[in-house]
Amino acid sequence: MLKSMTGYGQGTAIGENFTVTVDLRSVNNRNLDIHWRAPQDLMSLEIPLKKQIQAALSRGRVDVTINFSQTADTAYELNRPLIRGYLAALKTMRDEFGLSGEPDLATIARLPNVLLSQTNGNGLSEAVVQGVEEALTQALTSLVAMRAVEGHELQKELLARVERIEKQVELIISGASGLVDAYREKLRKRVTELLEKTTIDETRLAQEVAYLAERSDITEEIARLKSHIVQLKELLSGDHEIGKKLDFLLQETNREANTILSKSSELSICDAAIEIKTEVEKLREQANNVE
Repeated sequence: MLKSMTGYGQGTAIGENFTVTVDLRSVNNRNLDIHWRAPQDLMSLEIPLKKQIQAALSRGRVDVTINFSQTADTAYELNRPLIRGYLAALKTMRDEFGLSGEPDLATIARLPNVLLSQTNGNGLSEAVVQGVEEALTQALTSLVAMRAVEGHELQKELLARVERIEKQVELIISGASGLVDAYREKLRKRVTELLEKTTIDETRLAQEVAYLAERSDITEEIARLKSHIVQLKELLSGDHEIGKKLDFLLQETNREANTILSKSSELSICDAAIEIKTEVEKLREQANNVE
C-alpha cells in the first residue's frame, strides 16, 4: 500500500525507577533524514535506535524526541577534570579581556556534563535499554500506521488524477483521427482561393497533406502516454516504495504532452495536452509526500 511521509507516533514505557516517552514526527523529504533530540544519559542508544528507524522507514524527515526521567533518587558525581577546564578557561577569559566577576556555583552547575549521574557513570541498565526500545517500537508502529492511512487517501487522489489524464489522452486520440482529412480540406480551400479556380492538382495536394501529416504525427507520443498511464496505475496500486519512480514517470508524461503541443495546431488536442500538463503538475506536488 502507498504510504505518505507525513505522520506522528508516540510510545511510552514505565519501569520501576524510570519513565521514557518517544515522540516521532515525519514530513516529506527526498531521502531519510533523522533529527535526534534525547538526554545525554541516552547518548549510547542513538546509533542502534536510528538503525531501528531506518529499518522501518525509507524516506522523510523524522524528528525524534525522547523524554527520559528517573523516578528514584539519583546519585551524581563531579566531573572534576571538566570543571577544572571550565574554571581555567573562564579565568583566561577574564584576564585576557579585562572582565570582572567570578563564576558562581549555579553557573558552573548548568554547564554541560559537569554533573555525571549514576547512569552516565555505570552505563544504562538492561531495563532502561529495553524500555527505550519498547517506547520507540510503539512510536514507530503508530507512525507507520498513520503514514499508511494518509497514504491510502493520497493514493485515491493520485489515481483519480491519472484517470483524468487518461480521459484527455482519449480526447487527443479522437481529435487526431480526423487530422489528415482536416489538413486536406484546409489546404484545398487555401489553394482554391489563391488560384481562384475550382480544380487543383490532386497529386500535389496529396503530397502536401502527407508532408503536413508527417510533421504533425503524434502517434508515438500517444502510444507512450498510454504506456505511462498503465505504469502509473500499476505503480500507485503497488505496495512498495514508489516516490522516485513516480517522479520519473510524471516527468516523461509531461514531456510527451509538451511534444504534442509543439506538433499540433488542432485546438481540441492542444486543450487536452494542456489539461494533461496541469494534472501532471498537481500530481508532482502530491507525489512529494509519497514514500
